[in-house]
Formats: sequence, C-alpha cells, structure tokens
Amino acid sequence: MKFSERHQPKSTLSGSIILSHPSLLDPNFVKTIVFLSAHSKEQGTLGVILNRPMGRKLSDLDSSFAGKSFGDTPVYEGGPVEKEKLIIAAWEWLESPSSFKLYFGIDMEKAENLQADNPSVKIACFVGHSGWSPGQLEHELNEDAWIVSALDKELFARLEDKQVVWKNVVGSVSDELRFLADAPEDPELN
Repeated sequence: MKFSERHQPKSTLSGSIILSHPSLLDPNFVKTIVFLSAHSKEQGTLGVILNRPMGRKLSDLDSSFAGKSFGDTPVYEGGPVEKEKLIIAAWEWLESPSSFKLYFGIDMEKAENLQADNPSVKIACFVGHSGWSPGQLEHELNEDAWIVSALDKELFARLEDKQVVWKNVVGSVSDELRFLADAPEDPELN
C-alpha cells in the first residue's frame, strides 16, 4: 500500500442525503430526498426516501398497533426495494443543527426504550428502501442524476410537505437548480 493511499480521507456518503436532480425522470425517484444510511464501495448503498409520506400511520398498516404507543407513527414510502418490509428508524438531534444520532432498522422494543429515555427522540417507519449495487450510485452521481447534500434539522421538520420540501432544498443549491425545480411538470401548461 502506498503512503498516500493510507492517508486518504474515508469517502463515504453514509449519513448524507441525496436530492434527485430535476431532470431525473425515474418514477421511483422523481422529486425525492433520500437519506443514505449505509454506503461503501464494496457493499453498495442503502437509504430511504424521506419526502414520500404515505398519509398513513403504523396502526393503519397493522391493526395490532391500534391504541398502542406507536400506533400513530407516520409511515413513509422508503423506496422500491423490498416493499413488503417495514424499517423502523429513530433519531435525536444533538446541539448542532446537522448532528444527530440515528438508530436505523431497529425493533419496536428498542424504539420504545429510546423514547422512554429521551422523549425528543423521533420515530418513523419506512415501507421498503432504496438500494444501489456497488458503483451504481457513483455512476448516477457522475451522470448528475443526484445532488449530494448535508442533513439539517429543518429538513426533518418539514417532511410532510412532499415535493415542496424537495423544491425548496434543491432550489437553495443554485439559481440554475431553482429555475429547473420551479419549472412546471408540463411546460405546455405554463
């Protein structure tokens, strides 16, 4: 191993968000904000879509949660992979608006314990997830299909706004992206 290789900064997107570029037309990812929970060159990438609330609560999906502490937990469409699986995530924000602790893929008992220890812990459920094989996301990033961004607390506070959140976050990156994000879906209706 060369000396320069040993001291290269670790290149991972874990903990980042990616924003779909306004030109990305894949219906699975149009106008999405994806949180990347795991990313490596060897294993690929795993994440969940943050701005696709299903308008349902956990008790709507599974009646055994009706009347229980997590029955009102919001459910989001996490992505097109393994839509029959439910992923439970919990997070708590630290002092910095971009620092947080994430508990991803936990069970309900762990979620209940976290919230009992700290009532400010937020819980959400995701149906399915988003996934990329090794090198696939890097290729899509090189094709400008995605914009890498940092997480912030305000983004999480507005997730129920669906595409409005995407439009605001993408539009804040540059004037060109603001113009593209504001474009009507059908230019003939402009």
